[in-house]
Amino acid sequence: MSLILNQIFNLFRLLNSETGTNQIASGIACGLVLGFAPTLSIQSILVFICIFLFRIQIGAAFVSAFFFSFIAWILDPLSSLTGSFILEIESLRPIYTAMYNMPVVPFTQFYNSITMGAGFISILLSPGVFFGSRILIRKYREKIVEKYKNNKYWKIWTSTTIYKWYTKYQSIMG
Repeated sequence: MSLILNQIFNLFRLLNSETGTNQIASGIACGLVLGFAPTLSIQSILVFICIFLFRIQIGAAFVSAFFFSFIAWILDPLSSLTGSFILEIESLRPIYTAMYNMPVVPFTQFYNSITMGAGFISILLSPGVFFGSRILIRKYREKIVEKYKNNKYWKIWTSTTIYKWYTKYQSIMG
């Protein structure tokens, strides 16, 4: 439980930092795909590669993947229906046969209706999650963080020696 709380606190620290909104929003969108993908699958590995190659906030991806995995679990019946519909399209059957006979592609479990449906839904929703979270992060920073930093109690706290030691420690330890 403390790991989850630690991740949530790190997310709030990240939201209050100077990290770019695009980096955090792309982390949340990658977390959506990670949360909907099966654990330790090729889809997850591809998302991890994207996270490490591009400037994507890994903390935001992990926290959002945790929460999106619960949403994916709730949406399993819809994922199953969507995946069944996609897998039963007759014109795509030769493509699925060729994919199944490839060396690595069957490890994606694309032939499973829940995996196919969840992958389709997550890829379909990820641009909306990216743009929506980017807007929400900007609004959060404009409304809440600025209001909080202009509070007289916050100004008193930042002028104390303890806070200055803490910020120095944070800058040294990262």
